[in-house]
Amino acid sequence: MTYTPRAVVAAGGLATLLALASPADAQVFRQPSDVPIGENYHVEILGGMWNPTPDITISSDAFGIAGTDINFTTDLGITAQRFGEVRVRLRPGRKHRFRIDYVPIRYSAQSVVERRLVFRGIAYDVGVPVSSTITWNAWRFGYEYDIVHRSRGYFGIIVEAKYTEVEASLDAAAFGREFIRARAPIPAIGGVLRVYPLRVLGITAEVTGFRLPEGIDENFSGEYIDFDVYGSLNFTENIGAQIGYRSLDLSGSFEEDSASLKVEGIYVAALLRF
Repeated sequence: MTYTPRAVVAAGGLATLLALASPADAQVFRQPSDVPIGENYHVEILGGMWNPTPDITISSDAFGIAGTDINFTTDLGITAQRFGEVRVRLRPGRKHRFRIDYVPIRYSAQSVVERRLVFRGIAYDVGVPVSSTITWNAWRFGYEYDIVHRSRGYFGIIVEAKYTEVEASLDAAAFGREFIRARAPIPAIGGVLRVYPLRVLGITAEVTGFRLPEGIDENFSGEYIDFDVYGSLNFTENIGAQIGYRSLDLSGSFEEDSASLKVEGIYVAALLRF
């Protein structure tokens, strides 16, 4: 198995949480009950910062002219950026959670074209200065039900709608601004597993996804996978910290456009519960 440097850092972060949690669990939170700290809430709010690495390729045909598969990192110079992230969990019952997530992903760069690129029927020849932008508003609206719920962890299913809005643009002085835009709700289903090795520390892995079956519409195809693994250190029932590794992977084609967007990396966050 191959481990990426970011995955190793994430694993190191989880190990640090374990090291911090061990004395706290033994000295501060010693109580008769074995119920984990941080599980007694009705509303949970997460605010964090995410620093993912982008791998984005987009192609757009127009006027019968085939577009180039443009990699916005290698062709246009887009680099990793930090983004804020907000998650809300509404918990009306022990096994039930309503989930709302929002990540506004933004990339921009200025570069000089090093190979001939065709976008929306326009050819950008070698040496042309180009400004490029990618915006990806990623929303999640979901419901989680815990099939198995024990004092030291749970396993549940997630059903959700991912509302995705993506816009990619190229702007050159000679041609003006050309762009493509797509927005759509995407259904998804998946699962979540959480274990508490210590009362103050929860380790969670969750994945949701969707794939449009082949043959439904020859003009459309798509796949979306959202993977997240994280550790939560709960200082009290109301306050905690989280470190994790998340990957968003969206690919699809629609009429004259196709896109493959993947962002993955480490995030850190604060938790507030009440």
